[in-house]
Amino acid sequence: MKVGIGYDVHKLAKGRKLIIGGVNIKHPLGLVGISDGDVLVHAIIDAIIGAMGSRDIGYHFPTTDPRNKGISSLKLLKSVAELMRMKGYNVGNIDSTVVAEAPKLDRYVSDMCSNISSVLGVHKDHINVKAKTEEGLGYIGKKKAIAAYAVCSLHRSA
Repeated sequence: MKVGIGYDVHKLAKGRKLIIGGVNIKHPLGLVGISDGDVLVHAIIDAIIGAMGSRDIGYHFPTTDPRNKGISSLKLLKSVAELMRMKGYNVGNIDSTVVAEAPKLDRYVSDMCSNISSVLGVHKDHINVKAKTEEGLGYIGKKKAIAAYAVCSLHRSA
């Protein structure tokens, strides 16, 4: 078994969609990024890539590559899932945390898990998403950013 950890953070701004875990969340602010800015999926991608020992998300999907502009992070995750399978791995489980002061994410968590499990080809029970706040502290607490952490275990394909 191999284990990887991922982290991502993006600023919030007007004029952007708020997409977390592949779910389009109605909110006046969205995440700034070259892609759709989905911090949860980016953290999960980094955790998977890390478990494989294959560098990081920026190496695989550089911000300088015009193909990544506005791309759905779920498409990036699909590409990583294909790489993972090519290298002979399957996801054991993923545990993740989204840190956001607003909006409240509890009602979206099930859909996030469904989106991620579908792209990775694993049962939804293997994906866990938690939502936390910063209790008003720092950039996240002041509603200027959203962050996510993820841990992933991989095992060799049978």
